[in-house]
Parts: sequence; structure tokens; C-alpha cells
Amino acid sequence: MKKSIHPEYGPVVFRDASAGVAFLTRSTLAGRTASGPDRPLATVEWEDGRTYPVVDVDVSSASHPFWTGANRVVDTAGRVEKFHRRYGTGPATSGAAR
Repeated sequence: MKKSIHPEYGPVVFRDASAGVAFLTRSTLAGRTASGPDRPLATVEWEDGRTYPVVDVDVSSASHPFWTGANRVVDTAGRVEKFHRRYGTGPATSGAAR
């Protein structure tokens, strides 16, 4: 790897306020570069007693419906029937010539 062209890579806490969950990982958001993101202004003291930069996120695996299993049921049958009514296609009109 070339020297001094890559952003710094260090520990960052990502916090999902909607789920009340935070996790410590590594990211380039921890570094300071001329062309990249700066260190987040907020910090948090983690369980190990150290202070880390914190990034607040809107959605994480703890609050995303796909990962939590709280997917909403989509009425696909109603959508299909609405399409058939609107465009005159479907089992009753599929054999008719236009």
C-alpha cells in the first residue's frame, strides 16, 4: 500500500438511538484526512473505560425491520387485483382480443 494516501482507520462507536444499542467497531470515520471525513465531534466513554468518537445512526441491524423480523405484511394480492382492474388484464380478460 502507498503511504499517506489512505485515511486513518481506528475504533469508533456507532450508536442507534431508536433501538438504544451501541457497538464498538473500526472505521475510517475515526481518522483525520484532508479529503476525507473528520473525527466525529461527539465522544462516549465505553465499557472498557476509554473514550471513543461516536457516530449516531438512524438505522442499524438492531432496528432494521429485515434483521428484527418485524417486516410489515405487504398486500400483494390487493396490488395485483388493482393492476388487473386498471389495465384490464387478468384471468377473465387474458383470452380476449384487444
